[in-house]
Amino acid sequence: MKLNQIADKAGATKARARVGRGIGSGLGKTGGRGVKGQKSRSGVSINGFEGGQMPLHMRMPKRGFNNAFAKKWNAVRLDRIQAYIDSGKLDAKGVVDAEALVKAGVIRRVKDGVRLINGGEFTAKKVSFKVDHASAGAIAAVEAAGGKVETAAKPAADAE
Repeated sequence: MKLNQIADKAGATKARARVGRGIGSGLGKTGGRGVKGQKSRSGVSINGFEGGQMPLHMRMPKRGFNNAFAKKWNAVRLDRIQAYIDSGKLDAKGVVDAEALVKAGVIRRVKDGVRLINGGEFTAKKVSFKVDHASAGAIAAVEAAGGKVETAAKPAADAE
């Protein structure tokens, strides 16, 4: 068998419908769109429109509150940082900040800042972090390993 002899079984593939190519094709004249009206024309955008009746998505009750000013943080777990340090992608000797995390590939982009959160094991010695926010557990874990965390915000446990 050669590459130029490979083919699907007979009837496995079907030719696309050539719409609007005459009455004999079965999809001529109106091209399968029915007769007249907005939906027979091109450029139709009426999904969710219910003929003037209040649409379903507007009839459903709304719950909660969406804060337009909420900050979008990059939450980074300590075990993930540990994995990048172990693989050699992240240099633990320098200051680990947002730019270092992006360069190492831990986060894709800096949003409104980096939030350090506790999770998994963190054993890297003397790692210095400079982040926008850190949980109390993350600060405790880093300091227990001999490192330090410098934050712009206080941890939630310390705030009153």
